[in-house]
This record gives sequence, C-alpha cells and structure tokens, in this order.
Amino acid sequence: MKAVALTRYLPITDPQSLFDVELPTPVPGEHDLLVRVEAVSVNPVDTKLRAPKPQVETSPRVLGYDAAGVVEAAGSAVAGFKPGDRVYYAGDVTRPGSNAQYQLVDARLAALMPHNLDFADAAALPLVAVTAWELLFQRMPFDSEHGGEDKSLLVIAGAGGVGSIAIQLARRAGFTVIATASRAESAEWCRAMGARHVVDHREPLAPQLAALGLPQIDAALNLADTDAYWDELGALLAPQGHVGLIVEPKGALNIGDPYKAKCIGIHWEFMFARARFKTADRAEQGRILARVAELVNAGELKGIRRETLQPINATNLREAHRRLESGGSIGKLTLAGW
Repeated sequence: MKAVALTRYLPITDPQSLFDVELPTPVPGEHDLLVRVEAVSVNPVDTKLRAPKPQVETSPRVLGYDAAGVVEAAGSAVAGFKPGDRVYYAGDVTRPGSNAQYQLVDARLAALMPHNLDFADAAALPLVAVTAWELLFQRMPFDSEHGGEDKSLLVIAGAGGVGSIAIQLARRAGFTVIATASRAESAEWCRAMGARHVVDHREPLAPQLAALGLPQIDAALNLADTDAYWDELGALLAPQGHVGLIVEPKGALNIGDPYKAKCIGIHWEFMFARARFKTADRAEQGRILARVAELVNAGELKGIRRETLQPINATNLREAHRRLESGGSIGKLTLAGW
C-alpha cells in the first residue's frame, strides 16, 4: 500500500522529513477495523511528533491522527461495524497513523461519519471534536446540553481547529462565548462558528472584556500558549471558575494564588490518553464521535474544513505541516485521495 512516512526527524523543508513509501497492508486484530483511508487532516500533534530530534527509526514511521474512510474488514470482537461502512476517527498515537492507504484502528475509537459530509470534511473533525467534547463536558464539569446557561466562556485561539468546534459546542450548551483572534479573517471565522464576542489576544484581555460588561469570566479554554495567559486568566476567572488546557507549558506554573484563593478548577485534556493507557472507558471516544455525527447530521454543528490538498502524498503533507507550523491557521486543512 502507499504511505507517507519518516525515518529521521527533520525540518519540514527537508524532502526526507516526510517521504512516499510502499508498506505491507496490515491485518486487523480482534478489536480492529481495517480502514481504506480516503481523507486525512493535519494537527499540531503531527508536527510535534515530526519535529527535529536525533532519534532515528529503524523502519518507516507513519504519522497522521485524523481520518475518514471505508471499512474493509473487521476483527472477530468488533460489533456495530461492517465492510462498506463510512467511518471517521482520530486513532491512537501509539500505533501507525492514517497517512497510509490502509490503517488499523480500534473499533471502539471510531464511529460512522456524518452522512451529510464528504470524506474531506469528515476527516477534519475527529481529533478536535473529541478534544473539545472531553475538555468541556468530561474534564470540566459542564453538561453538554445546558451546562453553559448563564455562564461565560473565553476561548483563546478560537479560529484554530479545537477552538472552531469548541465554540460551537459551547454555544449549543448555552454559554456566552468570547473568542480571541488577532486578524479580521480569523475574527470573522470565530463569529461564524458562534462566538458572541471576539477580542484581540495581542492586547490585554481584561479591558476588552470589561468593555463588553464581563469584568470576570466563569470559564476559559486556553488552546494556544499555557504560560503566556496563565497570570491573566488567574485574574480574570471568577471564584470557583474553571480553566481548560491542552498545550504543555514551557516552564513551571504557579498553581497557588489566585488559583488557590479562588478555588479555580484546572483541567487538562489529551485525547490520546484513553487509547494510550488502554482505559476501560476507551469506547467513550466512539460514543462522542457518534453524538457529534448526529449533531452534524441535524445541522446543529457545522464542518470546519477550510481547504483540501489532493492527493495524499509526501509533497502535500509537507506543505500541510509547513502551513501549520507557520501559525495563523484557520479551521482545518485536509488531504484527500491517493
């Protein structure tokens, strides 16, 4: 089968950072689906895993942690899927990724993709949808249906992939959503996703929020730079508020006052935790994706794909990595077809 892989961890400008390769088609285990991959998307986890380091792989390593495709075969313990089903998933960071014509994925991490999306649109959703859902409604103590009523939520980096779906989920749950953006284009995108207000993250946040009648906020998602906004969010969050985080801090964080004094809840999200540690509830990710598909089919959530590159090959994947690493991405970039 065709695949895109690496053996050395190089700058994305190096043609060997990602290269085309032929690999054997994998054979499913008892809990696996064998999926014919039709579309993929690129996320920060891909660029972080590919980032330069001295390690050398003895065999080609395939990245990619978002996919939509067609079930070719299912393992003996799989229920609820059959060959021909159109599925979407983010997979498992400890296994070979989706940048290949065929991929094995634990069926418990997958779901039938929304029937009103094509493969390219569906591939944009799994990782960011699971991340946003887990963070808002499982790590943080908010109900997915009405948990945001009479509450405010600040989403830092609202135009990114996770921000784009988090805004939609939060608004649906009743939150007054304030997103941050620094360009007219990204601000417009945030409003289109459902943000009631947009503030500029290049400027101090407190005066901008106060001007909106929000001297304090009930909750915040810092989806960009944990360190840069730590002190500012500590001052902005209301007593007994909550902050959700997805980006590893660069240094030590002071989790004492004002976080301690206000009893602010600090919540980490890493969507690969369930698969990586083989938790008993790993099927929850399949259930989340099934619910997201229902909401997309009902028109309650919209797709977040901004552009698609064709076909899936090393040249286009290097370009996708380059764009993501350059910053300023809006929504999601996908790749489709072989």
